[in-house]
Amino acid sequence: MRDTTFTELRNHARAFFDLVEAGETVRVLRKGKPIAEIHPVAPQVPSWKRREARPLQISGEQISRVILDQR
Repeated sequence: MRDTTFTELRNHARAFFDLVEAGETVRVLRKGKPIAEIHPVAPQVPSWKRREARPLQISGEQISRVILDQR
């Protein structure tokens, strides 16, 4: 974690955001006290991708067998 003052952050914002993009957290201080933390955003995974897919199991006769029997 890297500490910086608000003034330094304002004057060198690009460099600090490059650090954040690289995975580092930046803590912003005002009068020596922390007022904010800037950290990388966790990757967003759609909810449908979070759970494991289960094999589809259908009970009953196969449709192809039903069609052949009706002919």
